[in-house]
Amino acid sequence: MFKRFKNKPPNEDESAVNKPSTARLNMFFFAAFVIFSILIFRLAFVQFVEGPELTYMESTRNTKDIPLAPVRGPIYDATGEVALAYSEPVQSLYVLLYEDYGNDDRRQEAEELAQELADIFKRFNPGDATQPDAEEIIKRLDLDHQKTFGYVPRLVKSDLSTREIAYFMEKKTEYPGIMVLEENVRRYDPDRVAVQVIGYTREFKRVPTTMKQYQTIIQESASQRDPGLVYSQDERVGFDGLELQYQQELRGRSGYQSIDIDSRNLPTGTMELTPPEKGYSLISTINKEIQLAAQQAISDEIRKLPKAITGYAVAMEVDTGNVVAMASMPDYDPNDWDYDKIKFVFRNGTTESFPPNDNKPRHAESVVLLGSVIKPLSVLIGLKEGLFTAGETYPDKGYAVLGKDGRQVRNSHSAYNGNITARRAIEKSSNAFMIDMVGKQLLNKYGGDKAIDKWDEYMKSFGLGVSTGIDLPNEFLGQLEYKADNDESALTRLAFASFGQQAKYTTMQLAQYTTMLANKGKRMEPHLVKEIRDANGNVVKKFKPKVLNEVKFADAHWNEVHKGMVTKVSSFDGFPYDFARKTGTSEQGTGPNKKENGVFIAFAPRDNPKLAVAVVVPEGGFGSVSASPIARKIFDAYDEVYGLDGIPKGKKDQKQEQE
Repeated sequence: MFKRFKNKPPNEDESAVNKPSTARLNMFFFAAFVIFSILIFRLAFVQFVEGPELTYMESTRNTKDIPLAPVRGPIYDATGEVALAYSEPVQSLYVLLYEDYGNDDRRQEAEELAQELADIFKRFNPGDATQPDAEEIIKRLDLDHQKTFGYVPRLVKSDLSTREIAYFMEKKTEYPGIMVLEENVRRYDPDRVAVQVIGYTREFKRVPTTMKQYQTIIQESASQRDPGLVYSQDERVGFDGLELQYQQELRGRSGYQSIDIDSRNLPTGTMELTPPEKGYSLISTINKEIQLAAQQAISDEIRKLPKAITGYAVAMEVDTGNVVAMASMPDYDPNDWDYDKIKFVFRNGTTESFPPNDNKPRHAESVVLLGSVIKPLSVLIGLKEGLFTAGETYPDKGYAVLGKDGRQVRNSHSAYNGNITARRAIEKSSNAFMIDMVGKQLLNKYGGDKAIDKWDEYMKSFGLGVSTGIDLPNEFLGQLEYKADNDESALTRLAFASFGQQAKYTTMQLAQYTTMLANKGKRMEPHLVKEIRDANGNVVKKFKPKVLNEVKFADAHWNEVHKGMVTKVSSFDGFPYDFARKTGTSEQGTGPNKKENGVFIAFAPRDNPKLAVAVVVPEGGFGSVSASPIARKIFDAYDEVYGLDGIPKGKKDQKQEQE
C-alpha cells in the first residue's frame, strides 16, 4: 500500500501546492544574490575609492602637518651667472605653545617669557629700535589662538644674528617650545636690474581672491591633501612680473612639521621635520649690462627734459624674440619694498595703461599715441591695397583738407614737401600724404565701418591692439580710439589713424611691430625667459623662437618702406652700421593741456637685422630729441655684448688689450 502510494502520480491539487514553493525559493536565491553583489560592490568601493581618503583621515586624526615655506628658485640674467632674484637663508625664532595660556596664571608665564626674550634681543642688539619689545612678542605669540591653531609654531623674530642663534641653541633645554628654524628671505640684485620685469613677492595672506593666478590654489587650499602643495598664510608668493608669471615653477614644494595634538588642538609630542624642496630657476633673456645701459640712458634723458618724468624702452632680438632689455624709469629698490614709495613706478610700462590714481602728484600715462612711427605701416597698407604705387608722386602742400568745412591738418612745422613718393613721405614724415593717400583712399575703397575694420585688421596682424604673447601677467592690449563709439566720422578716424593719432599702444607692442618691419612680416613671440632649470642645473624647459603669425607683402613693398626709414637723427652720428629708423611725436590734448610724447623705433643692421628697439618718453617732446638718444645707447650696449654683426665688441677690445 505504501508502495502504491509512493508511485501514485500527483494529482492536480498537489501540483498546485508545490508550484508556489519553487517560486519562493527562486526569489530567495535572487534576493541573496543581489544583497551579496551590493555588499561586494560596496566593499570594493570602500577599499579602492574611499580607501586612500579614509587612510589619510585615520593617520591624521591626531597628527597635524604644519607647512614650511619652500625655497624659492632664483632668477638669473641671460648669462645664467648673475642672480637678479634669489632666496637667502636666515634663521628665525619660533615658539611652540604646549599649554593653554588663556587663564591668568598661564598668561603670566607667557608674559614673563616675552619679557625675557625682549631683554635678550635688546642685549644682543643694543640701540636697535626695531627689535620687538615684550608687548609685541605677546601679540606674535597669539595666546588666544585668534590668528591660528594652538599647534602652529609662533614666529617671534626673523633673521637672527649669529650670537642670538648660538645663545638659543645653547639654552635650548631652558626654553621648552623654542625652536630656531631656517627660512628664506627673497633678495634682489642691489643694482636694481629690471625690477619692474622681475616683480616682487608678498605674503600669501595678502593675495586677493580675485587674482586669477591664485584662484584655484585658494579654492583648493582647505581640501589640499598633499603637504608639499599647501600654502601657509605667511609664505611669500609672486605678486607681479616674472615672480608672478612663473609662480608655480619658482615655488618648489613646501616642507612640513608633523606633530601629534590633543583634543584642545595643542601639541603633545616632538615634531618630525620634512624639509622643503627648492623651486626651479629661471634663466631670463635680460642681459644685465644692456639693461643697466638702457636704464641709465632713460634716466639721463628725462633729467634733461623739462616735462618728462618717465621713460620706457624695449630691445628685442629680431630672429629669436628674446627681450634683452626692458627698462622703465624711474624704478625702485625691491629690497626696500614700500607700496607708498613705489605705487607710481612699480609697473613696467608695457603691461598697464595708467598708474594708480592720485590727485596730487602729476604722473604721465605709460602708453601713448604712436605718432609718425605708424607711417611705415600706413605706406605698406597703401601699397598692398593698391591705393597708390611706389613711383607715384603726391603734391604735398604742407597740409591735407578734411571734410566740407575745409579743416586743415598740417605736417609738423607745416613743412611743405612738394612732389613726394611714398618712400619720401616716410622720410619727411608727411601727415598730408598719409591722410590723402591712405586714410581717404581706404575709406573710398571700402566705405565707412568696413574701412575701419580693414584698418583694424592690419593693425592687429602687426601686434597692435592684441596680446604680444609676452610672458608677463596683466598685459595691456591697447586703447583703440579709432574703434570708439563716438561722434567722430569714419573719415576723421581713418585720417588721424593714418599718421598715428587714433590709438595708444605699449612699448612692448611697438617693439614687436618694429621686429616685424625688420624681418618682413614675422610676428615673433617675445620672451623674457629662455630656460627653466631644476635645482641640479638640468634644463627642464627651453623656449624656442615662435612665429605667432606672418603677413604677406611684396618684397618690393618692404624694400620701399625700409628705404624710407632714413629720417635724420643726430644722436646716431658716428653709428657704425646702416640702420632703419622712424621718429614720432604724438600729440594729446589741446591748448594748455597739450602733451607731446617722444617715440622712436629702429632696427639694425638694415640688411641683416639683429636687434629692434622701441622707446617711449611721455611728454618728452620730439622723438628725435628725447627718445632716439636712449635707443642709440641700447644699440651700442648690445654691440658690446653680442655684436650687431655677430662679433661682440667688448671681447674684441679685451683681446686687443691682451695682445
